[in-house]
Amino acid sequence: MGNNHSSLLSVRKLSKEYPTFRLKEISFDVREGEIAGFIGRNGAGKTTTINAILSFVRPDSGEVLYRGVPFAENERNIRRRIGFVSAGMTYYTRKKLSVITGITRTFYPEWDDAAYRKYLSTFSLEEGKTPAELSNGMKIKYALALALSHRAELLILDEPTSGLDPVSREELVEVFLRLKDDGKTILFSTHITSDLEKCADRILFLQKGELKADETLESFRKSYRIAESSTVMPDLRAVSKGMCRTKSGFSVLLSEKDAKRAVTREATLEEIMIHLEKEADEG
Repeated sequence: MGNNHSSLLSVRKLSKEYPTFRLKEISFDVREGEIAGFIGRNGAGKTTTINAILSFVRPDSGEVLYRGVPFAENERNIRRRIGFVSAGMTYYTRKKLSVITGITRTFYPEWDDAAYRKYLSTFSLEEGKTPAELSNGMKIKYALALALSHRAELLILDEPTSGLDPVSREELVEVFLRLKDDGKTILFSTHITSDLEKCADRILFLQKGELKADETLESFRKSYRIAESSTVMPDLRAVSKGMCRTKSGFSVLLSEKDAKRAVTREATLEEIMIHLEKEADEG
């Protein structure tokens, strides 16, 4: 995972300890022009990692680099290059968007009004409305419009599609793909793995504060297969990476090398995550 020239964001041995949770020396790179999917169940440490990257919380150790420059040394300039969007973002709910935008633009010397107008139109946003009048999906689009108008190169999205209906989620995934086409880089944290299957290039899998996988979506999915059975088969249980009940019996997650022991099929990202979590809970 060496720091190569195309790494936009480099996280190095980031640790943070709380009374009930520990983030354990997380290291990864987000490469320019990619969508990196950051997955893990609620409580795995995704938001803690993001908060530490953005200096919302101080990590106990480790460092964050942006284009090779330590975040801590140049925080103000780097922060302008990053757009942060979270499903839980709150605005002045009764103020018009035009007023909120007016306040926001004062923080960014490089604010690009033409870009802002373009994204208002692209996302069908009306400046006369207040956040209270927007659907959750439209609130996310507004947050994206603000981030893109201060020329953010990296978008860090924390659970942006949670709480949205499937059609709104699909619309946002298409927005993310269009942004990637425009050369933007995205770190997309979510537990809704089906969204990532449609857009992610790479998967970072966090489990109980540890980074368990950092590889392309394709190779992560190819590492596992699913076997389905009406009964629990002892020989499969012995090599199982996790077992779940299904309507007709059981599903077993197998590594690629153990998959030859049974009739198997491809595993979805969600199935891999659920089975691995089940195994971790029982182990």
